[in-house]
Amino acid sequence: MYAENGQFFRDCPFFYFRLPDKIVVAGAAGLMYTFSMVADNKPATAIPNKECLQKQYASYRPGLETLLIRLEGELRRHIDGQLRPTYKARIKDFESYYRKLLRISASGAVCGGKFPVLTDIVGIRIVCAFLQDLKTVERILSSSFSILEIERKGADRTFCEFGYESTHVLLTIPESLKAGLVLPEDLIFEVQMRTILQDAWAEVEHELVYKSEFSPFDLPLKRKLASINASLSLADIIFQEIRDYQNKLNREIDLRRSSFFHQVDQAGNCAADLGLDVRRAEDLQEEDLPYVQGTIDDMILDAIESHNAGNLDRAVRIYSLIIGSKPNSAVLAVIYKHRGMAYFARSDYDAALQDFLAAVEANPADFRAYYYAGIVLSILHKDGEAEQAFNKSLTLNMYQPYLYLRRARCYYNLERYHDALEDLDRACALGLNQPEEKALRMRIAEKMDTV
Repeated sequence: MYAENGQFFRDCPFFYFRLPDKIVVAGAAGLMYTFSMVADNKPATAIPNKECLQKQYASYRPGLETLLIRLEGELRRHIDGQLRPTYKARIKDFESYYRKLLRISASGAVCGGKFPVLTDIVGIRIVCAFLQDLKTVERILSSSFSILEIERKGADRTFCEFGYESTHVLLTIPESLKAGLVLPEDLIFEVQMRTILQDAWAEVEHELVYKSEFSPFDLPLKRKLASINASLSLADIIFQEIRDYQNKLNREIDLRRSSFFHQVDQAGNCAADLGLDVRRAEDLQEEDLPYVQGTIDDMILDAIESHNAGNLDRAVRIYSLIIGSKPNSAVLAVIYKHRGMAYFARSDYDAALQDFLAAVEANPADFRAYYYAGIVLSILHKDGEAEQAFNKSLTLNMYQPYLYLRRARCYYNLERYHDALEDLDRACALGLNQPEEKALRMRIAEKMDTV
């Protein structure tokens, strides 16, 4: 009766036995499939004909390969502007496709029938560095593609359970990407999103458990696997916390730097005249700072937040405490720059200059410290010394358009008009397009006309 399906049994390591109302097919790996019987004593679900399906699959393969390239390119076009993940793209090989088809007891998979489509024939894995990146990718997919289903594997586990985690998204394929290709009907594609550590765990687990005929049954081995997965999950969380901290610190630093350059552009006025909310904290004591026993990172963040809020005395006090703790030279250079900016915000230019020079001494490769020192020197009308500081900064990093603008001002004050124009040209070549550059160029032209 089942000779017509003999191809299936010759090619696959399966055997079957018949019960009164069903046929049970068992595999070598312990997998078992049951086919219910209908009234004429034939299976209600036909066993897939492997030879026929393999021919169909091979005929679709070229189109699938081209589609995969197009889909990855489309994903990169939408994602790479915001993130830089790793992509792993593949077309499911036929053996894997056929095994999965049997596992889900697909119907209609006979020669001449409609080709059975699985959701992950075309699959692209996106591997990100941080947990937050996964949310970003999901948001991009939602806005750029039509999503059919989102499955968060491992999300239903309790806090004391650990295991495989991944987000699987099923998406429709844009018609424009299917143009000119021979593809199965109703084809969709799957995107898997994981962190680097989730991907590492999944790959190792796949080799140790899924692909192996023998999986660890001993409790100590299971505990070891669980502890490894728990450690990786915890590492992901910690990495994300560190990144969140960095992002917050960077936002505060950007705000502080913007405020610094705003005051530079308005040089000659005091902080109060610039509308800064400078609050004086009289007799600030060390015991008033709650984290003195904490980390330098906590202190830096508090100091910068105080700085941005206009509480400059508190900021200076915290910076001074960090300097007094004698950190390594790299940290010391950074803190001197921060404190120098706080002094600058208080219009204490001499103290600011000393701190910027101290930053240079702590880290001679710090091009920004030379730049800041040059700014203060130019404000103090020491244009010759400012030029030297700017020159040292440019020696370390020649791609600083604003520095060329500021050195051009020094040259203007030193009546070196040709040098000033050359610096303005360099600034413009690096993308500078500011009214100050045009105004200075006009003043130089007026001076040169009178010479």
